[in-house]
Amino acid sequence: MSFLVNRRDLRFVLYELLDTASLCERERFAALDKATFEAVLDTAHQLAEDKFASHAHELDENEPTFDGTSVHILPAVKEALDAYVEAGFMAAPFDEELGGMQLPYTISQAAAALFHSANVSTAAYSFLTLAASNLLRAFGDERHKRLFLGPMLEGRFFGTMCLSEPQAGSSLGDIRTKAAPTGDGDYFVTGTKMWISGGEHDLSENIVHLVLAKLPDAPPGVRGISLFVVPKRRVEEDGSVGPLNDVTLAGLNHKMGYRGTVNTVLNFGDAGGCRGWLVGEPHQGLRCMFHMMNEARIGVGLGSAMLGYTGYLHSLEYARERPQGRHVDGKDPAQDQVAIIEHADVRRMLLAQKVYAEGAMALCLYCARLVDDLETSADLQERAQIELLLGVLTPIAKAWPAEYCLDANRLAIQVLGGYGYTRDYPVERFYRDNRLNPIHEGTNGIQAMDLLGRKSLRDGGKGLRALLAQMEPTMAQARKHDRLRPWAVDLAAACARIGEATFAVGAVAASGQTRQALANATAYLHLVGHTVIGWTWLRMAVLAANAPADTTTADADFYAGKLHACQFFFRRELPKTERWAALIVSLDDTPSTMPDGGW
Repeated sequence: MSFLVNRRDLRFVLYELLDTASLCERERFAALDKATFEAVLDTAHQLAEDKFASHAHELDENEPTFDGTSVHILPAVKEALDAYVEAGFMAAPFDEELGGMQLPYTISQAAAALFHSANVSTAAYSFLTLAASNLLRAFGDERHKRLFLGPMLEGRFFGTMCLSEPQAGSSLGDIRTKAAPTGDGDYFVTGTKMWISGGEHDLSENIVHLVLAKLPDAPPGVRGISLFVVPKRRVEEDGSVGPLNDVTLAGLNHKMGYRGTVNTVLNFGDAGGCRGWLVGEPHQGLRCMFHMMNEARIGVGLGSAMLGYTGYLHSLEYARERPQGRHVDGKDPAQDQVAIIEHADVRRMLLAQKVYAEGAMALCLYCARLVDDLETSADLQERAQIELLLGVLTPIAKAWPAEYCLDANRLAIQVLGGYGYTRDYPVERFYRDNRLNPIHEGTNGIQAMDLLGRKSLRDGGKGLRALLAQMEPTMAQARKHDRLRPWAVDLAAACARIGEATFAVGAVAASGQTRQALANATAYLHLVGHTVIGWTWLRMAVLAANAPADTTTADADFYAGKLHACQFFFRRELPKTERWAALIVSLDDTPSTMPDGGW
């Protein structure tokens, strides 16, 4: 049994739910087929098992250290990443002319899911580099692509994003890093950046930092932010790596989880010699960086889902093998103990993990499929709709898995009992690693305000309406099945609650009371997120209900499990939307009106 993912489930999501094989009918992917996709995933699975999972525990116990001169990282990390690069995964979704496999993003993300599940700390270095590479592909000029993008796709250079600062955190309008023209087309960059994952290491020849900074004539706030490529070492015009670029490590941040991913404080230009190159137009840096951040947010959601998924598989295996106690109606001590999976509350916890992890993985891969559709569809109207969908789904795809797959990891610990709280088993590590995900790439609170304030209230809620419209065909299909019909009714009620809550908040926002309108944004995120996951489960249930009658026993059990998990979600999870909607519609202001002296 693999602890990374149930490959039958992954195939179900890719080929039955998302029909990924049909992408091969499009010009960009015409040279590929389903067999190629499966071969890629087989390679990723084997590599993840052999090179990533094999050192995950040791890496957690031996986090990177700084001796005042160099950062030292467990050698197995470089071995794993070198193998990853050699297998072609760093460039997998990029054009063949750039050295890539030209894989659909959906398949590339499915492969990434396996590496996240195996060892999220080591996978983070490649994850960041891929996101930075996509940004340079989208906004870089020919020089950027020649000097930086090419070596990144070859795995010679790794990448980072440098947004936050000690005094600013998520408030990017308050950053102080400066970029002054040198007179020869480059810029001198000065400032300090905080929480920079992958900011210093010897895993690659160079590190390409994408840095937000302000030009001398920058307007205040976020409108004055520009984006710069700032390499650790300068790169000469012939592509050779030159001297250090006055980027210095000020210290390491020591974390609860993700211990194997070095996290840094970086100083730029302490000696006045840090050079950077402008990416895109002046003062448009945040727009460029959001291209990377939005990809990273969906990636964070997928990483969260896979940590929840591997925790579920570990606890499921433990529950099947661990004998303890007897059934409540069979207390004879002479009887053999039963496996704990026989106990009702353990089964409850396992089912909760299943619906969280499998639902979250399906959602994140659905977002990846939307990215493929956006890039390859010839229909401009369809592309506009996809952009709306991705806009409203991105904060959900980041925050919902980060919240509920963390809870799945909590339940995995609980299933193992006292053993779950020890380092003898990996489930406590999964929890610690996953605890970061509600924080980074924009806290879940920021995602909630984005979903409500930007995606649901602006532009007449076009994105939200597009999302709700996507759910209608699923509900129509579900109404054809006796077992699924009540769930279609329940999902329709949840959609109606979203409409009522959005209308109530919109009326307050229209009156100028923005603070009050956004005060319950987190409840709104839960409301919409749970509804989206309910829709995702209902889509999977429709497929399971329509499965051929002559399917194998293993497949019959698989589909039965999908139907039962959907029932669990609709009976025990979706009803929570009623409480969240009532809170939002009531415009509850309890947190906002807490007296200052009452704390």
